Amino acid sequence: MNKHEELAIISKELMLEQPFYGLFLIGLNKEFGKAVPTAGVSRQNINYKLVINPDFWNSLSNDHRKGLLWHEVLHIVFDHINLRNSYGDFRLFNIAADCELNQYIPQHLLPEGAILPSTFPELNLKLKAGTDYYYNELLKDQENNNRNGNCGGGLQDLLDALGDEDMHETWKEFDNMSEAEKRLMTAQAEYQIREAAEEVIKARGYLPGEISNIYHRITNPEPPKFDWRKYIRNFIGNSYQVETRTSRKKFNKRFPDFPAMKFKPKKHILVAIDTSGSVSDTEVKEFLNEIYHLHRAGTELTVAQCDTEIRDISKYNPRKDITIYGRGGTEFDPILEYYNSNTHIYTSLVYLTDGECTTSITPRGKMLWVISTNGTPNQQLPGSQIQLN
Repeated sequence: MNKHEELAIISKELMLEQPFYGLFLIGLNKEFGKAVPTAGVSRQNINYKLVINPDFWNSLSNDHRKGLLWHEVLHIVFDHINLRNSYGDFRLFNIAADCELNQYIPQHLLPEGAILPSTFPELNLKLKAGTDYYYNELLKDQENNNRNGNCGGGLQDLLDALGDEDMHETWKEFDNMSEAEKRLMTAQAEYQIREAAEEVIKARGYLPGEISNIYHRITNPEPPKFDWRKYIRNFIGNSYQVETRTSRKKFNKRFPDFPAMKFKPKKHILVAIDTSGSVSDTEVKEFLNEIYHLHRAGTELTVAQCDTEIRDISKYNPRKDITIYGRGGTEFDPILEYYNSNTHIYTSLVYLTDGECTTSITPRGKMLWVISTNGTPNQQLPGSQIQLN
């Protein structure tokens, strides 16, 4: 039996055991090639493609082959490829992403040494808490080790073992995509998720909880109450943060022996959610829907939650639920102070609130206050202001 037949058989087995993942895998472009040392998600126009090294494939048991395919599908479904560029340390992000998705795969299908929360017992990590949570916890551990001069521990040992290796080498193909291309790929992936999910539902099959949440967000988005595309076009305009990267593919005219610099404009908005006790659950739901549509308008978002203090700051992932923290009193100052200290990161601040507070701090960059439908406009707030209706 050749490797293509083996791949087809294992894909069908996965479809019988986990219909959604099997159906998604069968609809995914797949090829064998030695461009990668193991396996990885690659790009084919506006579609994702799975590339597998044939020697690596031959070295695996059938169980581990099934786990490998499941693992790569999860990377696509969880949108890890697009999210990676929102994080400063790619190696830590790769570890955090694998830590999240390996929890959804049965342990007997994972190879020895697969990254899981139990890989870092000293950190006491929560289960199924999301890539952003794992990244931030790992980053805090790394910074603590550097500060205290520690040279060991689970994370450091893993980083030493990896060296400079990029666990997801093929993802570099996505780095230079335009925002329009990224949106097309996201739309195509969402179409494939929807098709696979609806086939499972039609056959009265089981849709895993993590997929059910994603499917619901894709198929039942409420319309926005504010024209975010117009806001981005008129209010933010051409205000960008510029991301620089080095590239050996581009010729450096001034210094031929060195890689050239590539400049990539980015719009990165800080979105603050007022999570004080005066904000109802209905208003929070309204805020989350507006954040979803703001992201779909083509921007990178970081979401900060604040009542009397900042409770959480996380990169926005439209395919993940946001856990709300806070529900105490109301203070706008912590967010404004944070924004003023980080205007080199963010192109603007959008603050979602019921308006039941004020501040004496003036924002140093562009800002928009968004008052909930049931909130109260507050003319004492600095900057532009609109109310949802």
